[in-house]
Amino acid sequence: MKLAMDKLVAGGIAAMIAAMLVIGVLSLDRPAHASSTSVSIPAPSGAADLRQPSIHRAQVVFAGGCFWGVQGVFQHIKGVDSAVSGYIGGSAANAGYARVGSGSTGHAEAVQVTYDPAQVSYGQLMQVFFSVVHDPTQLNRQGPDRGTQYRSAVYANTAEQRDATRAYIAQLQRSGAFKTPVVTQVDGGKMFYPAEGYHQNYLTLHPESLYIRVNDLPKVEALKQQYPALYRDTPRLLTTLSVR
Repeated sequence: MKLAMDKLVAGGIAAMIAAMLVIGVLSLDRPAHASSTSVSIPAPSGAADLRQPSIHRAQVVFAGGCFWGVQGVFQHIKGVDSAVSGYIGGSAANAGYARVGSGSTGHAEAVQVTYDPAQVSYGQLMQVFFSVVHDPTQLNRQGPDRGTQYRSAVYANTAEQRDATRAYIAQLQRSGAFKTPVVTQVDGGKMFYPAEGYHQNYLTLHPESLYIRVNDLPKVEALKQQYPALYRDTPRLLTTLSVR
């Protein structure tokens, strides 16, 4: 709970805490529902529909706000072998929660996703990312969090993934699925630094957290409702990880 409240305060919205407490109390007797960021979008097509049939292990890093919820959603996707919360975009010296929270390190909170393309395609991961995980039209913010560390970005180390991501963003813009432009950055060749151990598996370990209940559990429910073929009930949690 303390970590969740600290994140709200660090985001510069301390005044929102009281309102969120009211929301939490009022929602105790209500079933989980999709968050307002969950939208219905078309599946990738053409150049955006990247298939990698000859590859059995691929990686990509998604940044879409607080990594607790991003990690939690991807851990529930079939074919995802691991989802690691961490930092990307800055230096190793600044890859720590306190420093990244200042918004001045160049880092974004992000999740490194390792997946089997034979079970889940890159296009399917993108569709979940753009529709369920976060709101790609928000610039340097997600939900109650504010700052460049919460930017929307895809860090793909292969040219094929980057080209597919740009093609999908263009497809989404043409489709009119979003009322405002998608601001997601597409980048690659950046070092990813795993976050501190207490951030890993946070959604699963702290379902009682007000922050998780209000902001992140609805995303997992949206994944289940919108993409039942991709959803797995038991998340693929991290068991061993070298962290600072």
